[in-house]
This record gives sequence, C-alpha cells and structure tokens, in this order.
Amino acid sequence: QVQLVESGGGLVQAGGSLRLSCAASGRTFSSYAMGWFRQAPGKEREIVAVINWIGGTTRYAGSVKGRFTISRDNTKNTLYLQMNSLKPEDTAVYYCAVSRRQIVTTSTADFGTWGQGTQVTVSA
Repeated sequence: QVQLVESGGGLVQAGGSLRLSCAASGRTFSSYAMGWFRQAPGKEREIVAVINWIGGTTRYAGSVKGRFTISRDNTKNTLYLQMNSLKPEDTAVYYCAVSRRQIVTTSTADFGTWGQGTQVTVSA
C-alpha cells in the first residue's frame, strides 16, 4: 500500500523556522517529481514548492521564494521542506504529494498520491 506520511508541523512564532518531512513507503518514488502544497481554512489548496525526480530542478510559489527550500533524499524515499522566516500567512495544513511525471509541474492534477497533511501554525 502506497503511503506518504508528513511530520514536523507545529506552532511557531513569526520569524521562526520549521522543517517538514514526508516519508514515502509502499513503493519507490525516486522516478517522480514531488511537491508540497498547503491549504488554509476557507481557501483552496495551493502549491508551495515542487522538485523534479532527481532533485536538480525546483519551483516555488512567489509567496515563499527565498524563505522555503524543498529537497529530497531518494536513498531514504523522503521529501523535505525547510521553512524559514515564517509568517502568520503561512499558517495552513501542509501536504506532500507525488507527481505522475518526472519533471516539475505546478498543476495539482499531475499529482496522484497525497499525504494526510501536517498542521503549521505561525503566531504573530
């Protein structure tokens, strides 16, 4: 059974940092792009960052560029999101997902396997 499990969320003050992890099990995802998405209350799910299958290409939402870093360790089947200089508007449930493609895409429809999400709350 394919499974993605996110961890590392929590409550942090504005300006602080968190590191999210997404552990994949059930099959190897090293041949596919992966991404982080988030959904705040009352808002649609939005892309945060995407990384290609080998980790050489990344793409970020404008709101997080320069503050967040996506990375992956294919030997551990794990995806990461380092979040620095957090702002209250970063508060959301964060989801990791596996794309059906190797290359970076920003379409949610390209992502077919999703984790259950981890809550990130940034206080002012």
